[in-house]
Amino acid sequence: MRELFDDVYGKPGFTVQESREKTAGAARRKRFYTKVGVSAGDDGHAITLDDKTVRTPSRNALAVPSRAIADAMAAEWNAQQDFIDPLSMPVTRLANSVLDAISTEEQVASVRDDIAKYFGSDLLFYRASHPDGLIAREAAAWDPVLFWAAQELGAHFILAEGVMHVSQPEQALAAARAALPSDPWRVAALHMVTTITGSALLALALLRGRLTADEVWAAAFVDEDWNAEKWGLDEEAAARRAARKVDFEGAVAVLRALGTA
Repeated sequence: MRELFDDVYGKPGFTVQESREKTAGAARRKRFYTKVGVSAGDDGHAITLDDKTVRTPSRNALAVPSRAIADAMAAEWNAQQDFIDPLSMPVTRLANSVLDAISTEEQVASVRDDIAKYFGSDLLFYRASHPDGLIAREAAAWDPVLFWAAQELGAHFILAEGVMHVSQPEQALAAARAALPSDPWRVAALHMVTTITGSALLALALLRGRLTADEVWAAAFVDEDWNAEKWGLDEEAAARRAARKVDFEGAVAVLRALGTA
């Protein structure tokens, strides 16, 4: 599977769009297997193709700790038609990322640090100055998350109008970072949600059950939806959003399998 997933399996710091652009035009591989299975063993629940264990790009067994995650991956492999499209397999790519690149404490800490950077410039902090309708819509979608962060996490953030950077209190940054998970699977899924939405706070609200996946998705695109309503749908933007939704839903599937989201 190396040639299929080397460039698209979601290494930390590699954005969804970059991965897709890097893979555009790559040669497609025909589906070569008939049967997809899940085999339980010492390494966890492994994906098998025609009874042979699938390997990650780094040659680790594609084995996960949760049967639900394994079932989600098996469904992705089963759904492939004449050709295999790795970009349609977000759970498999996320699993590859964990097994190959987020397996040590140092690697987990690095990904947590990458998520935490968003607390300094989170989407929810920067508000429109006009029109009133957009201001109200942003407040309705984003203020409850900020109130929750203040009350439940002890993270009190500062808001700003426009795009001028505002420095956040160190205490708020530390409190939010302390709320991040430490296990590789939740960290990887949270990183995916954060980079797609532009908001670590929305990702945390999803992880902690404060918002549903649908609510997080809607909150992440308040401004884009407003513009679409006023000026019409941008087809390229809609295509990018649809591609991101695939990866978002993969991350959500992993969080749900682990008992969150």
